Amino acid sequence: MLLLGHGRSNLARIGLSSISIMSHSRSTLEQLKQFTTVVADTGDFESIRKYAPQDATTNPSLIFKAVQQAEYRPLLDKAIAEKRESSLAGEALHRAIIDDLLIAFGREILTIVPGRVSTEVDARLSFDVDATVKKARYLIALYEKSGIPRERVLIKIASTWEGARAAEICAKEGIHCNLTLLFSLPQAIACADAGVRLISPFVGRIYDYYKTTTGREYSGAEDPGVQSVEKIYTYYKKFGYKTQVMGASFRNIGQIESLAGCDLLTISPDLLEELQNSNKELVRKLDPVEAAGAVVDRISLDEKMFRWMLNEDAMATDKLADGIRKFAADIVKLEGVIRKSL
Repeated sequence: MLLLGHGRSNLARIGLSSISIMSHSRSTLEQLKQFTTVVADTGDFESIRKYAPQDATTNPSLIFKAVQQAEYRPLLDKAIAEKRESSLAGEALHRAIIDDLLIAFGREILTIVPGRVSTEVDARLSFDVDATVKKARYLIALYEKSGIPRERVLIKIASTWEGARAAEICAKEGIHCNLTLLFSLPQAIACADAGVRLISPFVGRIYDYYKTTTGREYSGAEDPGVQSVEKIYTYYKKFGYKTQVMGASFRNIGQIESLAGCDLLTISPDLLEELQNSNKELVRKLDPVEAAGAVVDRISLDEKMFRWMLNEDAMATDKLADGIRKFAADIVKLEGVIRKSL
């Protein structure tokens, strides 16, 4: 039909149509991968294979969910069998099995993704610098014993003041960290000042808080979770921080589209599928050059200022505490599964 017109204007339309068709022939997910590193937020191996992300992240909730499924139960059974005859007992045995299980999932994931896997420190250590560093060293040692170089692993730590200090020590030892449960700029600044490799601001949980407290529905640039990541991204690029920003905890693809251009985005399988099945044209929203030119005041942050600024942010205070409690609860549930199996 396009060939039945006359003159240059019609040829121009043909050319424009061809360009448009080429643009829309790529899925939204493929478009996103052009300027953002896509990370799979799951412990499900088949989902990771399906969407071919660069990296993958896990957390206690995802691992607990995974071991309820028959196909992943052998990983738990193997971790239990290998530790059953050890000299450990009680809680020490349960924790050692969980650590082995986390590493088993991480090893399998690294056979699928070309990049890195994030493995989480027990959330109950979120306010203990020494214990967090000790656990990070232990987890990295388990990976290295399995032949996995530490460059392919990110140790996930909650974005408390103590978490940032632990990550700072780890960074000096070449242990790269992913600071999670991040809801505010002071948390982001503390992490960047500590020299951490990556942070995970939780878009969806911020959105949840404001939707619940205000009764409003948010979308696009009005979404408080999107605004939080934009603010952090701009601050980092403005002042030349090397710490990467990885948006996390998404509720819908609109939030993802609004953060296209962020360093990384970690996305659940259901939203990856939506992006894969969509051919909507994607426009880059976050740009490092534009961010570097923004007018932003630099904040000098010590522990007192960190705690005060966090205290003044009711949402961040609430969601950080809530997130730590929920991750800790899922660790306890996982320990219960292990206790029954033993």
